[in-house]
Amino acid sequence: MIKAILTLSGIGLLASLGLGLAARKFAVQRNPLMERVEAALPGVNCGACGWPGCAAYAKAVVEEGAPVNLCIPGAQETTRLVSEIMGVEASEAESRVAVLLCSGGRYQTKTKFEYHGVSDCKAAVIISGGDKSCIYGCLGLGTCESVCPFGAIGVDAENIPVVDEEKCTGCGICVKNCPKSVLILAPRGVSVHVRCHSHDKAGKVKQVCTVGCIGCGSCVRVCPYDALSLDEGLAVMDYTRCQQCGLCVDQCPTHNITRLMKGQPKAHIDPDQCVGSAICEAACPVDAISGDSGKTHVVDEDRCIGCRICCSLCPVGAVSMVNEE
Repeated sequence: MIKAILTLSGIGLLASLGLGLAARKFAVQRNPLMERVEAALPGVNCGACGWPGCAAYAKAVVEEGAPVNLCIPGAQETTRLVSEIMGVEASEAESRVAVLLCSGGRYQTKTKFEYHGVSDCKAAVIISGGDKSCIYGCLGLGTCESVCPFGAIGVDAENIPVVDEEKCTGCGICVKNCPKSVLILAPRGVSVHVRCHSHDKAGKVKQVCTVGCIGCGSCVRVCPYDALSLDEGLAVMDYTRCQQCGLCVDQCPTHNITRLMKGQPKAHIDPDQCVGSAICEAACPVDAISGDSGKTHVVDEDRCIGCRICCSLCPVGAVSMVNEE
């Protein structure tokens, strides 16, 4: 009995020594620089940088010369830390936020059948594209909510996902996982969006949804910055042109363009510079500017929508945009 115990103990000791020697001989030596870069990353392994995880991205930065500003969740602070570690300079990547291009909830859209399956959009879409009559619309089952690693998405009472911009890092995981492709990444701070994704003709849109885009072109015609266009019957926003003036919001007959956020900058006329040319008054699309010709003009802040048209036309530069605060 004792002999057997001693024999087994000896075998175990020899095996452990062998494993230890093998581990030392075949150990993979990690680059200390790579470890420092990985430690500077947030560690959420979201893949927004284009690599499968933080370790892979750190390796790409150190060994392949990948840009140091691709960590979207880490934002400016992470870019600064990685830049210092690598001894390079890098500009901050554009901050973006997830936006839902659909406003058709349970009370605005019709359904084809009652769905009683798994509460997951990817599962529901397998069955005839989902229960919504609009084949382009959000199914509202919360796949985006479940995959968001930052808890930035919730589903409201109308089965519409709501994005918390303060929590959203713009990682794009929800965009990749949406089977209906109704989520996009838009520049942070932009508040005017066309909340529809349907390319159907007006008649068909009206049959299935009360808030869908009918391609009437009213928003396109009223936009002073050519930021809107029609693509196969759907109004599409060019965020690089949009100035957040909101003229399109009131023009949309189905109200699928979102309202302006609070704190929108307003026009302000410097009384010391104004020469009373009245060009701004004539150009204002909402009659927010008034004054006698040759005298200082004033802006009615309650009417002003911050379209900036007056700023671009003032011959003496007397008009500027000022935040409401």
